[in-house]
Amino acid sequence: MKKNVPPVTLQGAISLEIDPSDTLLWKLSMVFEAAHNSDLTIEQISSKYGYTREYFYQVLNKLQTEGSKTLQDKVTGPKTNYKRTAEIKKQVIRHRFLDPDASCEVIAQKMRQSGFDISQRSVERVVQEFGLQKKGFIRQVQKMRKNQ
Repeated sequence: MKKNVPPVTLQGAISLEIDPSDTLLWKLSMVFEAAHNSDLTIEQISSKYGYTREYFYQVLNKLQTEGSKTLQDKVTGPKTNYKRTAEIKKQVIRHRFLDPDASCEVIAQKMRQSGFDISQRSVERVVQEFGLQKKGFIRQVQKMRKNQ
């Protein structure tokens, strides 16, 4: 959809303003307007909603074959965490326990030397996820080592 498309107001027995951020309702109203308006072409209606004529027909085809639920925008991006796998998390935790004074940068460097492709920021995220920040963690490890 094109950016900065103004809301559309539908008039009838009631007045309804449709916001472009509600993508499901936005696409449905485009199709409904095309179904009820014979004065405008599909190209004019679709450009009013910020889409192309080709995309209008894709939306119409999805609506007719699969229903309105498929018109909702899907979440983009990776579906899994492919960098911070379970094995990499285990190795980061292992390095953190072996040397609690080591920074995340040092841990990332050791991991890369061991053949793991990981960034410093990913190490920081693992450390934060498991609560292994330096605040009380180092003291706990040192106490455990003294008690042994």
